[in-house]
Amino acid sequence: MRPSITDRVLLYLLAGSVAVFSVVLWDALRDRTVNVGDTAPDFTITTDAGITMSRSSFGGKVLVVNFWATWCPPCVRETPALVALHEQLKDSGVVVLGVSVDKNEKKYKDFLRRFKVSYATARDAEGLVPGLFNTYRYPETYVIDSKGKVVQKIIGAEWTVENMSRYLKSLL
Repeated sequence: MRPSITDRVLLYLLAGSVAVFSVVLWDALRDRTVNVGDTAPDFTITTDAGITMSRSSFGGKVLVVNFWATWCPPCVRETPALVALHEQLKDSGVVVLGVSVDKNEKKYKDFLRRFKVSYATARDAEGLVPGLFNTYRYPETYVIDSKGKVVQKIIGAEWTVENMSRYLKSLL
């Protein structure tokens, strides 16, 4: 007995649904972590100073993006080093951007004042920009070269101003 048109249509719909489901499942399960050698996601964020920054707006400069939070002890320890790095390299083509995932704006602003943070900062309470990098451990720092490639990824506060400064100068 030959299948009816209805049976064939249902079979095609079932096969199509399985194919769509497979693609959606594959996309949901694949690793989206940004690693060294990857092109950095082209994020857009507005800093506390009201400046809109994006990865693509740093043509010719090296970008250091640090994801952090006030409730993260390694982030607290790392902040003075980021301030020193920024002060040392701010006129040389290196931009430091700190993106906080703090939900509490008052604690965030108090932290910035207490540590005299002089580099560009933005609060992303929803974690949208860290989400583009698939960042969930803090602090996490990405060094992005002038072509938009991630050239270094540091998880934790395991770097010194001297080593990082020397490394960043070599990228200029």
